[in-house]
Amino acid sequence: MVSPIVGVMLWLSVGVAQNLPARLEQLFRQGVEALKAGQLEKAEQSFLAVLSQGGKAAYVYNNLGIVYQERGEHLKAVPQFREAIRLDPAYGAPRALIGASLLAVGQVPEAARELERAVKMMPAEPLVRLQLARAYERGGNVPAMVDQYRALSEHSPSEPEYAYQLGRAYRKLSEWSYRRIMRRNPRSARIYQTVGQHYVLQGKVDLALRAFQQAAQADPSLPEIHLALAQIYFESGKQAEALREAEQELAIVPESRAAQSLRLKLGGAR
Repeated sequence: MVSPIVGVMLWLSVGVAQNLPARLEQLFRQGVEALKAGQLEKAEQSFLAVLSQGGKAAYVYNNLGIVYQERGEHLKAVPQFREAIRLDPAYGAPRALIGASLLAVGQVPEAARELERAVKMMPAEPLVRLQLARAYERGGNVPAMVDQYRALSEHSPSEPEYAYQLGRAYRKLSEWSYRRIMRRNPRSARIYQTVGQHYVLQGKVDLALRAFQQAAQADPSLPEIHLALAQIYFESGKQAEALREAEQELAIVPESRAAQSLRLKLGGAR
């Protein structure tokens, strides 16, 4: 049983097989059926026979590459895909498949380049975008990975796997951003803010309060910091402190509905 992306690329190749002479077309289709059935040796023999008898078409090389790819022989598959690309640069399938093989052998930057070209040729094919997202992740290009998972989720909003992967990608983006900020400025207010948010999620109120106070000291004009302090004070019963921080948040972000709502609650309590 072939992988999903291979199944799609096989379907694309069958439609152009009529360009071969009748006897070679039949032989090629036999190879495709063998490949679909997982009979890799039979499929290889069929495609090699087509090539040896003059049927040197891009899709034949492409399918021979698929045979090797399915065996895990990616270094043998890559030259077949390259020949398919050379013969027909507008043929998207071998670019998608060579990207998968290059990724499998650890040639991540080159894999990403080929998959980027494949996505441009087949923008509506989700499995190609999925491969590109994986290549970006392997290469550490987290923002680009997020873009691909976002595109997948928008294309197939009812697909739970894409929604899950997008959520995971956003989490990795948050971690990636945090590391970049740490390298540039370890005392950044955003660092303290992130730490404070983690403490809030863990229910460690005192530590969260201290982190947000440090954030406010590092940059008193940063939005969201005073609001976070106001909410902590409010939940701790410290209304005067909560109102002071809510007012400071509104001085920075007058349209903040959360701060406005909190100020109304505190005004009513007073």
